[in-house]
Amino acid sequence: MRLNQNTLLLGKKVVLVPYTSEHVPRYHEWMKSEELQRLTASEPLTLEQEYAMQQSWREDADKCTFIVLDAEKWQAQPGITEESCMAGDVNLFLTDLEDPTVGEIEVMIAASSYCLPFLSSPLGGVTKLGLTKFEAKIGQGNEPSIRMFRKLYFEQVAVSSVFQEVTLRLILDEPVRQWLLEQTSHVEEKPYRDGSAEPC
Repeated sequence: MRLNQNTLLLGKKVVLVPYTSEHVPRYHEWMKSEELQRLTASEPLTLEQEYAMQQSWREDADKCTFIVLDAEKWQAQPGITEESCMAGDVNLFLTDLEDPTVGEIEVMIAASSYCLPFLSSPLGGVTKLGLTKFEAKIGQGNEPSIRMFRKLYFEQVAVSSVFQEVTLRLILDEPVRQWLLEQTSHVEEKPYRDGSAEPC
């Protein structure tokens, strides 16, 4: 999404940067894992297909993708590449035509603390996108992801036996909004330009 192409979100544990072509080789290596394919309901792609997907996602108006970097590693070594600090990705899909205040979130990381900066950032939905709800659709067998989202106060709202997935939802009412802002008061939004941002 062009909206986040120049945005870096700096937290204590993670840095969120736009998904650029620089990140594709590492991402492609991750997605060769049969376990990750199963947990993310993904099909294997060639490297060329992965580059095309990255470009498509960057141009799509209904997707917002960030690569998650390990902040400690990224800040500790001057000149270190973002690719070597990658920890996962966070995606936001704005595809509910009936309710444009719903954003479907998809996270490919292990620790819930990596997700909070995105949910509460202005770009993540609290202000710029006007979102009032986040939804996560997770494979029924992906217990680690289900537990992570439940720790973030997402509640189960649907089960699809056809797709073998559960839908969890977080409604951004005022108490939840305040909780998110308190948990992420340290997060800074900074400019980002195609991988040229330097560690602080």
